[in-house]
Amino acid sequence: MNFTNPKLEIKLFDTLTNKIQILKTIEKNVLKMYVCGPTVYDRPHLGNARSIVVYDLFYRFFLQVFEKVIFVRNITDVDDKINDSAKEQNISIQQLTTRIIEYFYHDIDALKVLKPTFEPKVTENIPEIIDLIQKLIDNNHAYIANKHVLFDVSSCADYGKLSNRKIDELISGARVEIADYKKTPLDFVLWKPSDADDDPSSIFDSPWGKGRPGWHIECSAMSLKFLGENFDIHGGGADLQFPHHENEIAQSCSAHRGSNYASYWVHNGFLTVEGEKMSKSLKNFVTVFDLLNRGVKGTTIRLMLLSSHYRKPFDFNQKILEDSQKTLEKFHEVLSINDVKIALNNSQTISPEIMEFLADDLNFSKVIAFIHNQLKTLKTHKTNDILIKYISNLSFLGILDESFIVDDSAINNDLDLNFVNEQINLRQKLKAEKKYAEADEIRKNLLNLGVVIEDKPNNQSAFHFIRK
Repeated sequence: MNFTNPKLEIKLFDTLTNKIQILKTIEKNVLKMYVCGPTVYDRPHLGNARSIVVYDLFYRFFLQVFEKVIFVRNITDVDDKINDSAKEQNISIQQLTTRIIEYFYHDIDALKVLKPTFEPKVTENIPEIIDLIQKLIDNNHAYIANKHVLFDVSSCADYGKLSNRKIDELISGARVEIADYKKTPLDFVLWKPSDADDDPSSIFDSPWGKGRPGWHIECSAMSLKFLGENFDIHGGGADLQFPHHENEIAQSCSAHRGSNYASYWVHNGFLTVEGEKMSKSLKNFVTVFDLLNRGVKGTTIRLMLLSSHYRKPFDFNQKILEDSQKTLEKFHEVLSINDVKIALNNSQTISPEIMEFLADDLNFSKVIAFIHNQLKTLKTHKTNDILIKYISNLSFLGILDESFIVDDSAINNDLDLNFVNEQINLRQKLKAEKKYAEADEIRKNLLNLGVVIEDKPNNQSAFHFIRK
């Protein structure tokens, strides 16, 4: 695919300045982006997936605008949560992380997520992490205490600028572990000593003794390695804004004097389930695999996770899941398998309107409205040009899914068409009598048989098949 307007003005809401900014990259026609990836102790839940899908859409968009895009998404494979989970399961950390990484790829591949340019693991970048910690010690921004290396928050004059709070305010409201060897409660761990019962695969040699890195330092070290001291965009969930991203800024700028670290900070909103925070204790913890295992298509999950603006909170509920499925069924009802093959074998271009909407701080709701309008045009005026553009748009957005398309050579021959027509006529009668619940039950029953009803003007209906 290619886009024909490389001078498109891109607007992003920057958390650091708390306002919409016009994106200007450090290098001309090059976009560098770092996004915090998974901590691999369990399968990705919907909150994780929302972040993954949002930045995948950013990545797809940037690939069309810039000559070169470098997208780094890390994998945290050393962490206290990983240690605890491995101990609970009585397996090694390596066994756990290898398995969870496989699960992670299985689940997000179903959501049609592109592979980033680089996907570094913490365990593969320990030397770089140690070098960065040493630089902070040399610059008098870190100190050694009780076999720990800690970042001295008081040495960073503008600490708190991302969360827009002063150090005194942060200290008074701190919810961090207060150890007697810390200079202030906000000082955070760069390197921690190993425990006697730690798995050997989580223990690394360092100038300060055997141990493992703290959480925050890993992202600074890996972004430095793959993107340099300064890069364009840092993304992640809103829950990472403080302390994780705040600490990244502090340690990176303190290690490299004169560095701004990331030019723009982008955060996606929280996820709730039926209006409540997702929590294992509330038994409303939903993973991507849970939905896939229920037969929900990955593209349906993807569209659902994009249905609210990325910066707004997203509430997962059954209705929004069903609405997303209906939308995808509608988007595919005019297509055939042959249409898709022809379109994907031709030179594809994305509608400029879609690019303009995405350039406006990833305004996906306008994109979907445009697709609906394009579908209306296609139904009344199905030309190859319009068809190819429509399919190209769906493919670019990651919501093209052939499993929603009827295979004309294998249509449901066993289905009694007289029965289908009788049910549609009965549904029309029930609707006329305002018995909407009973009418909707017929629609659902037919959908389970692979029949999609399309309501037309003047109380008329048509139907088509989907592959089951």
